[in-house]
Amino acid sequence: MYKVVTLGEIMLRLSTEGFSRFIQSSKFDVCYGGGEANVSVSLANYGHDVYFVTKLPKHEIGQSAVNFLRALGVKTDYIARGGDRVGIYFLESGASMRASKVIYDRADSAISQAKITDFDFDKIFSGAQWFHWTGITPAISLQSRELIKAACQAAKKHNVTVSVDLNYRKKLWTEEQAKACMTELMQYVDVCIGNEEDAEKCLGFKPGKSNVTKGELDIDGYHKIFKEMKEKFGFKYIASTLRESHSASDNSWSALIYDGNEFYQSKKYDIRIVDRVGGGDSFSGGLIHGLLTKPDFKKALDFAVAASALKHTIPGDFNLVSVDEVENLIKGDGSGRVQR
Repeated sequence: MYKVVTLGEIMLRLSTEGFSRFIQSSKFDVCYGGGEANVSVSLANYGHDVYFVTKLPKHEIGQSAVNFLRALGVKTDYIARGGDRVGIYFLESGASMRASKVIYDRADSAISQAKITDFDFDKIFSGAQWFHWTGITPAISLQSRELIKAACQAAKKHNVTVSVDLNYRKKLWTEEQAKACMTELMQYVDVCIGNEEDAEKCLGFKPGKSNVTKGELDIDGYHKIFKEMKEKFGFKYIASTLRESHSASDNSWSALIYDGNEFYQSKKYDIRIVDRVGGGDSFSGGLIHGLLTKPDFKKALDFAVAASALKHTIPGDFNLVSVDEVENLIKGDGSGRVQR
């Protein structure tokens, strides 16, 4: 398979049990997660040599995060150690018309204070085929913005394909900050991934009259902005998930991709959500795998959508599915019947 590098923050996730509210909870379920770490786990499941790059404290909670990744097949050779804390996020899972909620406690996390000199990027990208990052990482701190820029420059120096999931987070920075930073970083990107909000808030492209909260998608609007993005930034591929949010429990899920010549829209899956967090990351992981291994970008998108549809049925941040399970869903086996 292929050597893939991701760079970002892994956080301690504290979730209320079931669908309990924060104010009801006396204890939390513990796991780890974060945009690029989630992508790493997906790609490790698909058989790739995946290296997650971050900085974590030397204490036991930092080591627990490292161990969590290692247990799932992600390589941790390039994780720098230092700093005082692991970022935390609290999750309350919504249901029906009640939305999920996330509360961050990530200020001054180790990765937010990491320096470029903490990493040997020439060694990290030697022999690599792909580098993935998200818009969450440069939003964390000014140091993280410089770190992502240095990593992108090193990746291009080593002829590594670079992908980004735009991933706008309004709790981390403003639209103005996001546009200024992300627009500059797009010069290094080959594959741009996002949704309608990400494209608008990070890069200033609004896809027509799409309204995900009302379950309304303007596909012609996506076609228009994909062409504009291709013209401005020269991306090789542009892809967007298409989520129709009927409620916190039920969504329709598909995606669109453009290669500069042709648009392709995937089939649509109607999903009953167990855990929505990490759904977009599982799409990115599936698309990277597909573009590395499938004969064309259409089959790559089909794999990504099926993989991410399955992720919505799994608790936790990570998409713990195999290639065979994804391929079976693509072939039409979505009945949910017990496999004996």
